[in-house]
Amino acid sequence: MEITQETIELQKRQIEEALDQGRIHEAIALWLKLHPADRAEVFDELDDEHQRILLTHLDVSTLADLLEELDDEEALEAAEEISTDRLADVLDEMEPDEAADLLGDMPPERASEALAEMEDADEVLPLLGYPDETAGGLMTTTYIALRRYTTVAQAIDFLRQVSDVTEIPYYLYVVDGARRLIGVVDLRDLIKADPDTVMEDLMDPEVISVEAGTDQEEVARIMAKYDLAAIPVVDSKGRLIGVITYDDIVDVLESEATEDIYHLANVSDEDLDPESPLTEQLKGRLPWLYLNTVTALFASWVISRFESIIAQAAVLALFQSVVAGQGGNAASQNVAMTVRALALGKLTPKALLRVLARQFVIGLSLGIAVGSVVGISVYFWRGNLYLSLVLGLALLGNLSVGSVVGVLVPLVLQSLGVDPALASSILVTAVTDSSGFFIFLSLAAHFLKFIRAG
Repeated sequence: MEITQETIELQKRQIEEALDQGRIHEAIALWLKLHPADRAEVFDELDDEHQRILLTHLDVSTLADLLEELDDEEALEAAEEISTDRLADVLDEMEPDEAADLLGDMPPERASEALAEMEDADEVLPLLGYPDETAGGLMTTTYIALRRYTTVAQAIDFLRQVSDVTEIPYYLYVVDGARRLIGVVDLRDLIKADPDTVMEDLMDPEVISVEAGTDQEEVARIMAKYDLAAIPVVDSKGRLIGVITYDDIVDVLESEATEDIYHLANVSDEDLDPESPLTEQLKGRLPWLYLNTVTALFASWVISRFESIIAQAAVLALFQSVVAGQGGNAASQNVAMTVRALALGKLTPKALLRVLARQFVIGLSLGIAVGSVVGISVYFWRGNLYLSLVLGLALLGNLSVGSVVGVLVPLVLQSLGVDPALASSILVTAVTDSSGFFIFLSLAAHFLKFIRAG
């Protein structure tokens, strides 16, 4: 059956109707027919009472699958409705990295109580010591490591034994006696190899790995660059301590993309949405609006220095925002490209001067193209040659400035340890607005008598 949003919505209404009429087992049966991801979506859209009914009647394994599919905040809210002893059983059923994420979001006292009642707490405890946004926070401890003298036949027998308790991996990792990572074996190579071949002869010793403290964005970049379905995580001594799989990285890419989009819009909390509480909305948005107000007032101060010029030629007020706005647009284009290049590791300090020079030339080219069109258009509109000339030159100057600033500001912010996506747009707008007004009005002051005569 084709799964569409309409069919999911229909099943949701049927589940709600069954729950309202007390047909709980029927509602659960309808819900279980859905794909796990769709179950999470439907569960999240149910009201609190319906959610409580489901949480009470679902078995431990199904609850574990649900909590793994829910977003962090939703999973935490659901966990609050589950008794501690039952929650411990659910956490034992979850993947260690998912269980660690949920425990890390819980109040410390509740997390400690749940850990104390878990049977497999030893698999989760090592993961709680790493920040969520690092390789250690992403990794799972349910990986398969083999010794160098293990034969292919022994490895395949071992895989058959553990297939019920761990996901079959794309890669098998080879470790020495001290559990240092020394190689990787592709599952396809294992299947094709002679049964008596040992891992040392089959493995690739040039294994790509990351240390536990590596930022998740860097992990995602490495996995994308080398086209990896999984990547091993090692400690400072090179010992294998976990594995990050592609499904975890998909979540990271979504999270990082959301973060960058929000930061480019000057929203500091990527968890905000239109229905977030008032206090959270104010906290995530108001500081940047204040900063934007300060920069706007500075641009107004620049204009005030030319107040007498504008008073003598009121027509200038019509076009000053064009110069500032176009410079800001050019800069914003470069901000987006630069932030992306920095995130992907494509922009290095060695390339800085070359990139700045190229963008300055591109800015000049954009300025000539836009300035010519605007200048000619304004001449036919207003019939003032000098006004058109001033406007065209000002656009040429400000697009050149904007192109350079759009690259330079994100790089400076990153060097200061600030997310380049977070404050770039405000600072770039401040520069291009102020420079645009200054260039345009300075040129206008120089040609004022000609503009007034025209």
